[in-house]
Amino acid sequence: MTPKRKRRLGLIVALVIGVGVATGLALYAFQQNLLYFYSPSQVFAGEALTGRMFRVGGLVVNGSVKHEGDDLTVHFELTDTDKTIPVVYTGLLPDLFREGQGIVAHGTIDRDGLFRAEEVLAKHDENYMPPEVAASLKAAGGEHPGDAAPGYAPLDK
Repeated sequence: MTPKRKRRLGLIVALVIGVGVATGLALYAFQQNLLYFYSPSQVFAGEALTGRMFRVGGLVVNGSVKHEGDDLTVHFELTDTDKTIPVVYTGLLPDLFREGQGIVAHGTIDRDGLFRAEEVLAKHDENYMPPEVAASLKAAGGEHPGDAAPGYAPLDK
């Protein structure tokens, strides 16, 4: 092999290794930033990893919303009509948040089974429910308020 061919082969090998390392790092970063969605039944069954960020959705249980003294910390329960998990959130709740309402929250669950939400999202009108929440409620065999229309109302009506 001539020195010119060795140099060219070395350059190609270095380029392939560099692309491989860059692809591996990109896939690792993507995996770390993925937010999985779980229903309360799946969380109760242990499918969600403790200490890892994920989304949970369902209905706010009637009579479960309790405000602490500072009025920014709220405790409530979330259900898919089959299982219920306790949630705590510190911050301003969306204007449409109320009992019996479909919501999606994302955060982590601790070892005691308490979901610590970092963000709470509420549906925007009486016909809309996030598709993931509607699917988990349907899978649990429950119904949600305003279910005369389909669980998901597209915005382009």
